[in-house]
Amino acid sequence: MVCLAAVGLSCTNADSGRSDGDGHFDVVISNGRVIDPETGLDAIRHVGIRGGTITAVTTEPLADRVAEGGELIDATGLVVSPGFIDLHAHGQTVTANEYQARDGVTTALELEGGYLGLAEWVEARRGAAPIHYGASTSQAAARALALTDREDRARLEEMIRRNRGQPEEASDELDGALMSTFYAELGADRYEVLRGALQTGLEEGGIGIGMAHQYTPGANRQEVFEVFQLAAELDIPIFTHVRSMSIDAMQEVVANASATGAPLHIVHVNSMSLGNLPTVLQLIGAARDRGLDITTEAYPYTAASTSLESAIFDAGWQELLGISYGDLQWEDTGERLTEETFNRYRSEGGTVIIHMMKDDWIDLAMATPWVMVASDGMPYAPGAHPRSAGTFSRVLGRYVRDRGILDLPTAIAKMTYMPAARLEGIAPVMTRKGRIQVGADADITVFDPDTVLDTANFTDGLSYSVGIEHVFVLGTAVVRDGETVKDAYPGQPILGRFATP
Repeated sequence: MVCLAAVGLSCTNADSGRSDGDGHFDVVISNGRVIDPETGLDAIRHVGIRGGTITAVTTEPLADRVAEGGELIDATGLVVSPGFIDLHAHGQTVTANEYQARDGVTTALELEGGYLGLAEWVEARRGAAPIHYGASTSQAAARALALTDREDRARLEEMIRRNRGQPEEASDELDGALMSTFYAELGADRYEVLRGALQTGLEEGGIGIGMAHQYTPGANRQEVFEVFQLAAELDIPIFTHVRSMSIDAMQEVVANASATGAPLHIVHVNSMSLGNLPTVLQLIGAARDRGLDITTEAYPYTAASTSLESAIFDAGWQELLGISYGDLQWEDTGERLTEETFNRYRSEGGTVIIHMMKDDWIDLAMATPWVMVASDGMPYAPGAHPRSAGTFSRVLGRYVRDRGILDLPTAIAKMTYMPAARLEGIAPVMTRKGRIQVGADADITVFDPDTVLDTANFTDGLSYSVGIEHVFVLGTAVVRDGETVKDAYPGQPILGRFATP
């Protein structure tokens, strides 16, 4: 048994003889190396699934107990893992989900920026999602509503709800309306409107609060502290993209979490820290050692990606990021930018890939036991950042197998149990995910540890990972024998605990 005490996981031995009597199973996964991060189980087992739930994890063969019309998977030589949970996925369409599922992901959540209009978004995706989906409630959208007068606010809210009800379609109109408010300062007299909008999002299923306040430079420190106070009152996590790529931006959110007691998750610590990553990890680690509820994540690439028209590229960006025009790659064409193309594309708007990090920084993030893996995957586009398709397979293939930066059970914990545990307080269904145990949801990824690898890159665009052999979502196959199962939509919404029926 592999003990994962270093990442705060239990080291009790799983009951290898557990079964559910003489019943039959919809799916049996036989002879696989089962890794359950919560219990530390790492052994050959047979897994039985019935009705979307794991009902047996046993040393006893189950091949003769497959129900008529059921499925038997021979997982000899393969790893049977909880399905990967991505806390940070901007790709929320069926096409994006297919790339995610082929990377072993069974739950992909938009928690960094979040949404308003969650009721319409959840219903529009219901019955049409290959994998589980969900989102936080959006500070950026809530402050946009708070910054408008009553009549304009009603029009903006209607636009938000109309567009969230069409999740497969991008909306330049909505993006423009929201971005027009990003630089405006919100007066304290509007904080109640801000709070009200955030609470409405929570009642519609929001998983905590998404606050990417580098993109809303008008959000002063008082406003950000107000959001922390609300999160503390409701005991819900804030998922934050901090104010800038700097130590003081990290200190702001850590101080707010300390002062208020709000649970805090810092997104993509690698790209928000750059060369300060060792110090930032010391800062977060020391806060955790003192009992603060702070977690973080990283993705395994040396490039970032975002909108070129965003505040990140306001005057002084070269000095802030330590790069210049040639380090920027235009998603639509793959070309590296010049001053002339930078100015032209920035005025047009679109997505850019930012080559700004070093391998050593990513190695450090991956090797730090309490740093989770999350993709920050972009919306689907042929030339999108490869993290949109290959994050989890890249960790398993390049950081575990090829380079030994971390061991396999720890890597799986970073992708499954640790994200699930982060969300259990706000989304109770997550107590049944991220585990291979009797009673857990049958969200399962079966992969070949000798071949699993990302194939997407920065020059050829998106492509499916290899070595992900089978992916089950609530016991329904969405990937079988390394291929997408067409017209399989078992994904369910992941809702926060304030969701009203």
